Amino acid sequence: MIIRSKAPLRIGLAGGGSDVSPYSDQFGGAILNATIDLYAYATIEPRSDDKIVMHSIDKKERMECKSDLSLEIDGKLDLLKGIYNRIVKDFTQKPLAFTLTTYVEAPPGSGLGSSSTLVTTIIGAFTEWLKLPLGEYDIARLAYDIERIDLSQAGGKQDQYAATFGGVNYMEFYADNKVIVNPLRIRNSILSEISYNTVLYFTGTSRDSSQIIARQQNSVTHNEAEKIEAMHQIKRQAILMKEAMLRGTLDDIGPIFDFGWQNKKRMAQGISTDRIDEIYHAAIKAGSTGGKVSGAGGGGFMFFYCPVNTRFPVIEALLKFGGEIKNFNFSKNGLTSWTI
Repeated sequence: MIIRSKAPLRIGLAGGGSDVSPYSDQFGGAILNATIDLYAYATIEPRSDDKIVMHSIDKKERMECKSDLSLEIDGKLDLLKGIYNRIVKDFTQKPLAFTLTTYVEAPPGSGLGSSSTLVTTIIGAFTEWLKLPLGEYDIARLAYDIERIDLSQAGGKQDQYAATFGGVNYMEFYADNKVIVNPLRIRNSILSEISYNTVLYFTGTSRDSSQIIARQQNSVTHNEAEKIEAMHQIKRQAILMKEAMLRGTLDDIGPIFDFGWQNKKRMAQGISTDRIDEIYHAAIKAGSTGGKVSGAGGGGFMFFYCPVNTRFPVIEALLKFGGEIKNFNFSKNGLTSWTI
């Protein structure tokens, strides 16, 4: 028997950062994101020899150990171990023996939610294998708890829900980790046009977002008015983007991206860098009407809105900085699991 699962990565179109506590707890957050056809994959093969084998193909890491009730979190494949520990603790109360193989089509720190998507994917595989009584909200919340509480990894709440639900979603975040996912019905022609006009560019560098997120959290904790106001504007950006996409006023999308980016840079030190600023200005000069860094900032992927046929001169300008253009389409489906 082989159990497989996959879940899509996402691009955060607007509101990024307002899903991070304590801002979302105090003021409420709003995010607009969309999943794309880049995926995290997980395969579970049950074993009969009381061993656990974990293999991350993209990270080129592998570990093998005796099956136990809990695996040591020691810096090697901790995400995978953390999921196993929680599954055993909450559901089986007995050790499991299996081989777990994973692969993600984007590097960690890329800004596409790769780590959270991987956690969601693995939980999906365990849910399929063990027939766990978990719905979409349950899986997303469990993924969040494993990352943010069990493993103490800094971050927001949107990635786990995007990967689980899939599609274009307007998400609301409140105190006590309350999340409401509102799927948006966007016409296929509009989605196709937005995809065509959006250039996704990998800067060639990944980043550790934890320090940036920690600065953002400290700004709220210490009641820094200017930075909190920037977060308010970021939340407003999500509403503006939702309206533009639903109404089909596509010429507004680029300026809404730019509005968000100018405010996002005010939220915390390190979100932008001299190189990112240089890349951004070159894209605008070549014809883009707005863009942003995907995720917390500091590196990873950037994307730019390029109306009409400006995508081609923008791509030419971006490639002068090195890096890579990543073609994509929007994905309507979220987490999917199956058994062979």
